[in-house]
Amino acid sequence: MISKDSKALGFTVPLCAVLMASLPWVVGCTKKSKDEPANTLRVAVPERVKGFDPIFADDLYAGTEVHRVYESLYQYHYLKRPYQLVPNLAESLPQVSKDGRTYTIPIRKGVLFQDDASFKATQGKGREMIAEDVVYSWKRLADPKLQSTGWWIFDGKIVGLNEWRDASTKSGAADYSAEIEGLKAVDRYTVQIKLKETSGQFLYFLAMPFSAVVAKEAVETYGKEFINHPVGTGPFVMKEFNAASKIVYDKNPTYRVELYPSEGEASDQTAGLLEDAGKRLPLVDRVVVEVVVEDQPRWLKFMKGEFDASGIPKDNFSQAMDASGKELNADLKGKGVKLAVNPSLDVTHYSFNMTDPVFGKNKLLRQAISLAFDSKPLIELFYNGRAIPAQGPIPPGLSGYDPEFKNPYREFNLEKAKELLAKAGYAGGKGLDPIEFQTLSSSTTRQMNEYFAKAIEALGLKVKFNTYSWPEFQQKVKSKQGQMWSFAWSADYPDAENFLQLFYSKNASPGPNDANYASAEFDRLYEQSLRLQDSPARTELYKKMSKIVVEDNPWIFGVHRLTYQLQHPWLKNWKYTEFDSTRGKYLRIDTALRK
Repeated sequence: MISKDSKALGFTVPLCAVLMASLPWVVGCTKKSKDEPANTLRVAVPERVKGFDPIFADDLYAGTEVHRVYESLYQYHYLKRPYQLVPNLAESLPQVSKDGRTYTIPIRKGVLFQDDASFKATQGKGREMIAEDVVYSWKRLADPKLQSTGWWIFDGKIVGLNEWRDASTKSGAADYSAEIEGLKAVDRYTVQIKLKETSGQFLYFLAMPFSAVVAKEAVETYGKEFINHPVGTGPFVMKEFNAASKIVYDKNPTYRVELYPSEGEASDQTAGLLEDAGKRLPLVDRVVVEVVVEDQPRWLKFMKGEFDASGIPKDNFSQAMDASGKELNADLKGKGVKLAVNPSLDVTHYSFNMTDPVFGKNKLLRQAISLAFDSKPLIELFYNGRAIPAQGPIPPGLSGYDPEFKNPYREFNLEKAKELLAKAGYAGGKGLDPIEFQTLSSSTTRQMNEYFAKAIEALGLKVKFNTYSWPEFQQKVKSKQGQMWSFAWSADYPDAENFLQLFYSKNASPGPNDANYASAEFDRLYEQSLRLQDSPARTELYKKMSKIVVEDNPWIFGVHRLTYQLQHPWLKNWKYTEFDSTRGKYLRIDTALRK
């Protein structure tokens, strides 16, 4: 999932999705208002949240907020590793036919949508969620008029869904009453899905924010404003929304019975992560999400004890750590602050817009710029050594990652870069206009932009940076405006396919293939891999696809990061997870310790 930071909403994610410039998800508490419950979780995000419609939850921030209010059929077990899918709105894992193409999914009975004025038939009381709601929600995802950024999860996979979409395009309006062979509500509590081909990833999609279940009444009542009026089945109800400053949620009084897990990894008992086993979720009464764009205000509030947890900004790393750089300093340890260090399933990158007439047709130009960009000083300057150079799109920890492979265009070789630049037709940078680079405005982003500009200046090239807010930036990228931009991608699900789909031609913008890369050979291998379950044969296909992308160079590969997370002792049940869009319901504040 695209994110400015990482975890990080497909989404995941990417629910979902981090620009190279920022830092981990920040949880915190600021001085509470007079009417605020003591057991309030406070969360800071580095960019404004663009809204709550699940079908547009294509970045970390939107995915996390969507999953506070909405739910998907499945979720990841909060404590178990390796990551394990468990039922959420579904009653159980699906029954799968012998040919692996038909999924029959029972839906939980008695799950209620939150109370809302849109439910006129029940005088504002939330009605029961049923199988037809699942079908309706996924048709919305496929509706061409809505232009969902999550369509890629179902595109070409469900029997009859693409045909329904095509018919909707021709008629100018989607017929939601029309039956689809591969997507049916068999009865009130059963959904049946027929796939065109077997899929090793399909079940993961049913845990993403994109596939969350919405109520038709709310969609029709609020129309274009539905994106700002979430009405779901989830653990929290949104009470206040200001995209630029704050979102407030209260515990959903009609939330179904869901209990904190009673088992996990062997170390969870010692870590105190099972103290709340069997307690009803959510464990906090309120969540306050504050938009704090810059790193330093977040860090200073954490140091004052006003934030429950924080990542460590690059400029404060030496302040937080001891001389070895591996342990917290004595002062923070003395305050009971805990440090969690975990490798992220992510990759940072600079994208070339392959639809641009200059960069899209000139592989030598792209390779030259990649060779001039040295990521080793970048790791020290901006990550305090908390990253490793990325040689391709697949991060360590996933099948298809090859620790022995070295990307020939990621070594720092200025002479070779100048040679390729000349072969590309731009010797010494002559004849090439300044590169139009779309970016954000945070201080760390500006510093990283300066580093990039200085690196390619050695080739005689210049950059023009266009600065936008996060939603504006995404709009520019999705409309293919500009020549370059930087992103990070954090895993939506634990499969390398989630990274390789970023290069599938059918996923071009507004889909997740933001580079708009297209290769017939890559597409052929990618489609072949989709029909395989996890196996050595599929892993070999993943490696072949990675090498094709490396040679074509639609990205300058950056780094795979380590996540450093600090917690004050009153924040309970925090455990690192790549797929953290549902984490808020498990967290608890020890109010006595906080005082």
